[in-house]
Amino acid sequence: MRHIRLTIQYDGTNYSGWQVQKNGTTIQGLLENALFTITGVQTRVTGAARTDAGVHALEQVASFKTESPLKSQVLLKAINGNLPQDIRVINTEDCHHDFHPRYDAKNKTYSYIISKTGPYSVFLERYSWNMPYRLKCDAMREAAKYLAGEHDFSCFRASGCSSKHPVRTIHKIEVSELSSVEFIGLQFQSPIIKISITACAFLRHMVRNIVGTLVEIGREKSPPEKMKEILKSKDRRTAGKTAPAQGLFLEKIEY
Repeated sequence: MRHIRLTIQYDGTNYSGWQVQKNGTTIQGLLENALFTITGVQTRVTGAARTDAGVHALEQVASFKTESPLKSQVLLKAINGNLPQDIRVINTEDCHHDFHPRYDAKNKTYSYIISKTGPYSVFLERYSWNMPYRLKCDAMREAAKYLAGEHDFSCFRASGCSSKHPVRTIHKIEVSELSSVEFIGLQFQSPIIKISITACAFLRHMVRNIVGTLVEIGREKSPPEKMKEILKSKDRRTAGKTAPAQGLFLEKIEY
């Protein structure tokens, strides 16, 4: 029995997230259907991160076990030949039989894109949160500093979260202002704010809830120091609204 590791990119706009559901088309489901078409065997694909509906991935990692004799590169072409164009396997390789994409991951990095007020590229419409308000990035950066380290992140935890406990460690959080963005090899003069968070693991909607709270602070609805109170409260009702899914990217997974 072989164990195959996949690296996958996808535009999550048209899908109900990563995880197989009874109703809705998912990334995991389409991968498993592709493998059944190729091998004739029902195969479970395990992913490193359960991205939500509408969330994108630059580097999702997954694995599956198979008795197929097809070489890795042949499998890659065959899988992509049975997937829609907005989901691509960019690498396949044999891996150790004990490898687990989720539990072996040391860190994950998610990035969120906010397109700022004024003219913006139409190509960012489905990949960012277009902001009709001016944001004070210095205040957002100051507030973000309070989130670094190990904390109980219950205030940013969505209902229905299956995690056993709400304690997580954020190793790095950055709020960057960029005057332009590169897309499909072209440079667009569209100012954006990029919020990147690297952590050992995340709670359900944790990144989107953090982004929504930072945006409220950027709009000066609350001072940066309010972030300390929100974190201490452990109460979801004290934090900001959940940012829209389309601006979120699973950017990188470290092993």
